[in-house]
Amino acid sequence: MTEHPRLILVTGASRGIGRAAALQLARAGHMVVAVARSKTALQQLDDAIRAEGNEAILVPLDLKDAKGIETLGKVIGDQFGRLDGLIGNAGVLGTLGPLETSGRRSFEETIEVNLTANWRLIAALAPWLHQAAAPRAVFVTSSVASHPRAFWGPYQASKAGLEAMILGWADETEKMALRVNLFDPGATRTEMRATAAPGEDPMTLPTADQVAAELVKLVAAEESRTGERIRYREIAATTA
Repeated sequence: MTEHPRLILVTGASRGIGRAAALQLARAGHMVVAVARSKTALQQLDDAIRAEGNEAILVPLDLKDAKGIETLGKVIGDQFGRLDGLIGNAGVLGTLGPLETSGRRSFEETIEVNLTANWRLIAALAPWLHQAAAPRAVFVTSSVASHPRAFWGPYQASKAGLEAMILGWADETEKMALRVNLFDPGATRTEMRATAAPGEDPMTLPTADQVAAELVKLVAAEESRTGERIRYREIAATTA
């Protein structure tokens, strides 16, 4: 990156694509606000970042904690007065299986983490994004949002809702400095993917590092697109 150091908040930063994105942003000299549930995993991320001579701000937070998200927004405002970038990466797979037998608790948690929490993040952090010179926000989606398949009901419902919400927000802010996009990583070599497709050979999939390299570009100051779905597979196909 050629831009000046930026303050970037990453949810789901303790593993998979989120962890890879946090590491890459820190490596490029940006200040990362790393948000995840696991304190232990966040500490391991911090150790990796410090090993390369960089620092991060660790925020142990369950995204079902509405008050915690509100407090996070206040702390960002009080300490920095701005937020340059937001990567809404955190998500849960929920229970895969027949929709008719989906448990209420699992269904509601999937919607809350994948959809409602991102609305809460927007409400809490948008005031500080608007204070930045070149604010950028990107949210991780999935192809099942637009191409639903059997047994993925709660997850694809949450992602379809996320897409509608984020594209609407992008339209609302089109005349502002804020650029808002969706990023579809496709099948990636992560723990979540292994759970979703246990018979799949992970070595046929791109790594979290490869996918994150494209994701972090969407919070760069030079990113000018807004209201788009950026798909990793399409990027990889054009650069192969």
